[in-house]
Amino acid sequence: MKLLITIILTAALLATNAIAEPTKRILMVASNMVDMGDPEKHDARNNLWEFAPPYHIFVSHGFEVDFVSPNGGEVKFMMEPLGISSYTIKYEGFLEKTNSSFIPSEIDPNKYWGVFIGGGYGVMFDVAANKKIQSIISRIYESGGMVGVGGHGSAAIANVTLSNGEFLVKGKKIAGFPNSTETSKPWAKQGTLLPFLIESQLNKNGAIALNKQTLKDKHAVITDQRIVSTMFLPSAALVAKEMIILNKL
Repeated sequence: MKLLITIILTAALLATNAIAEPTKRILMVASNMVDMGDPEKHDARNNLWEFAPPYHIFVSHGFEVDFVSPNGGEVKFMMEPLGISSYTIKYEGFLEKTNSSFIPSEIDPNKYWGVFIGGGYGVMFDVAANKKIQSIISRIYESGGMVGVGGHGSAAIANVTLSNGEFLVKGKKIAGFPNSTETSKPWAKQGTLLPFLIESQLNKNGAIALNKQTLKDKHAVITDQRIVSTMFLPSAALVAKEMIILNKL
């Protein structure tokens, strides 16, 4: 009898182990922009350091990662592939994914545990204005998913609306670049090339915009109602990590 019980328990244990947990999927959103369309061709490429480190965090925690962009196909990056960025490019298939991003119509939001948008000026142009991507972000969030943004990535969620017509960011603390930085730096001709200013747009749509002028630490990662954000590029990986931690609580 003891032998029979042992056999049954062993079989049950093996059967349980044989059924692997379904792989969670994260959607990373990137821009197709290369420049801002001005004669000087100011750089609008995605910031590698705000995409590759978070990608590594997700992959190393067992997530399947897909990329989507407004036009699909290859997305371009600036910044040198150093440190963990080099590692994830060489060993974790980062470029294979980013060279063949999906178009929005190919994405089923129901398949994704969360969505992450990194920075680079491009997202302010083509991603922030893409209604299909806005809808994807909204549906992932409303189904209980996590939303993460780094750097200028917060521009991509500033205008997202929920099914009740309210803005996703309304009443939530969101980290993003301050107006003072955009209007004082030459990166986008003191902000004159930009379609909007992140701080102003977030506040206009009901968010509590946070940045280096209001945060004690500009590297801080801010979490509010399943939205995780940071304004400073070295903290992009921490956003991914925090998304995973919060989901387990």
